[in-house]
Amino acid sequence: QGSELSGWAMGRWTYEGIDLNHNFADLNTALWDAEDNDMVPHEFPNHYIPIPEYYTFANATVAPETRAVIDWMQRYPFVLSANLHGGELVVTYPFDMTRTYWKAQELTPTADDGVFRWLATVYATSNLAMASEERRLCHYDDFIRFGNIINGANWHTVPGSMNDFSYLHTNCFEITVELSCDKFPHASELPTEWENNRESLLLYMEQVHRGIKGVVRDQETEQGIANAIISVDGINHDIRT
Repeated sequence: QGSELSGWAMGRWTYEGIDLNHNFADLNTALWDAEDNDMVPHEFPNHYIPIPEYYTFANATVAPETRAVIDWMQRYPFVLSANLHGGELVVTYPFDMTRTYWKAQELTPTADDGVFRWLATVYATSNLAMASEERRLCHYDDFIRFGNIINGANWHTVPGSMNDFSYLHTNCFEITVELSCDKFPHASELPTEWENNRESLLLYMEQVHRGIKGVVRDQETEQGIANAIISVDGINHDIRT
């Protein structure tokens, strides 16, 4: 129900007054508290973190859209995702929530920071609008000097983001693409927006072929093993088959 004439924030909330951009369970705080108490990963997992009980209550402030997306994530083993926003020209990557709870901005990298920075860079450098030599600032933030990518929490903290939830509750690595200075482009501008993003969307999807992939099998039966935990030295974030 939004319009530029009534302000960019109009339409951000659902009819019930819920901001879907902040509506996922905060798993970050539980992880960081466990890390501070040296409980990770032996007593508290560094991946597939369970959803807190309070979040599952019927009277919890959780939109049906959010519950549906979580159910979708749990049914399908996604490994790569991007959500598309408007109002800026930048690609953000997790964490979206600052580790210091009272800070509005703070660099808060994940254990897979190098991978996330690569994924964001792949999109930003192939996006025609972001890579243009005539690129101008959308507002007051100068993302150009950072290559049009930024750690989400280092821009502004977003507790309960889908990016952080995807990373901590599933195997999925997710980024946010702010793909236009204009939050409400006119229909006549959509073909241009498509051309700006077509190649970057394709290149981004191709990144699923990076890294180690294969099947974990039982040595004797050669049957696939579900829920096998794969750990990589030096990266405090495991993956499950």
